[in-house]
Amino acid sequence: MRDYRIAAIPADGIGREVIAAGLTVLEAVQARHGGFRLIVEQFPWGSDYYQQHGRMMAEDGLDRLRRFDAIFFGAVGDPAIPDHVTLWGLRLPICQGFDQYANVRPARVLPGISPPLRNCAPGDLDWVILRENSEGEYAGNGGRVHRGLPEEVATETSVFTRSGVTRIMRYGFELARHRPRRLLTVVTKSNAQRHAMVMWDEIAAEVAQDFPDVTWNKELVDAMTTRMVLKPKTIDVVVASNLHADILSDLAAALAGSLGIAPTANLNPERKFPSMFEPIHGSAFDIAGKGIANPIATFWTASMMLDHLGEREAAAKLMSAIERVTAISAFHTPDLGGTATTAQVTEAVCDALRSANV
Repeated sequence: MRDYRIAAIPADGIGREVIAAGLTVLEAVQARHGGFRLIVEQFPWGSDYYQQHGRMMAEDGLDRLRRFDAIFFGAVGDPAIPDHVTLWGLRLPICQGFDQYANVRPARVLPGISPPLRNCAPGDLDWVILRENSEGEYAGNGGRVHRGLPEEVATETSVFTRSGVTRIMRYGFELARHRPRRLLTVVTKSNAQRHAMVMWDEIAAEVAQDFPDVTWNKELVDAMTTRMVLKPKTIDVVVASNLHADILSDLAAALAGSLGIAPTANLNPERKFPSMFEPIHGSAFDIAGKGIANPIATFWTASMMLDHLGEREAAAKLMSAIERVTAISAFHTPDLGGTATTAQVTEAVCDALRSANV
């Protein structure tokens, strides 16, 4: 029996609901397919913890998380607390502290889901957006002076290093190499950002020499948004900076049908630290507590976590169960135009996992 230690951090809003659903489905995966055991410990960190302790996580939080094999994360954000406080207090310290520099966000039209794009046939939209997750626009380098005065100045300085760009570029080419189309698009804004983004272009060309079997091209980020809408079949793997990929991946999720189905993996590819897995949708306080949050993104995220842990067969079985459920409109939650509840979708996926056909 293979044991894996999982740190579950439901955090805020619907994160609590979908992580609970995700753990239920993971229990069903273990029961159905065996061979491994997930030993889960939950941590109460988040905005409620902040209200009580003045910080989003325990002071020794990273040290406590370091001993786990993976982190299963819900969502962070509370209307009562500034977003920069919640984000920089919990999620970003984990990503940066554990050097989770590869943020992997698949986007695919799942069975039974109608994407908003006209004439988008099955298979036309099947992408992986790779986001540099450790530096760039979210490096936290900057400050404010003369606060409150008319001459107040705020700076937010992007930080790009050759080593940081090279490693995410290599990861992108490797990822593309192992997909059927072997196609990579490098997204920058090098026409206007003439230093860091030009370096991105140069490093892409250098790394490409080691991957002659991968076809690659460059695209400016604004042009990329129109290409995603008008020519989805021309896209496979996309690599972009922290900010650009953050925006593009939300667009990708919407084009695939809903933010409620989009997963994320924050990876430390060298496995020196635990990686973190989270749905893309955020805390969604407007629907928190109503029992209608779409748990599919969390289930897909759980499948990615199992794959990362080496349980590839279980990951594939879970993904198959997810697709069987999304194919049935009766199990679509309101974000997909249906009336199903979180609990109903969760039970349907568990039933699918118990089926001998999965």
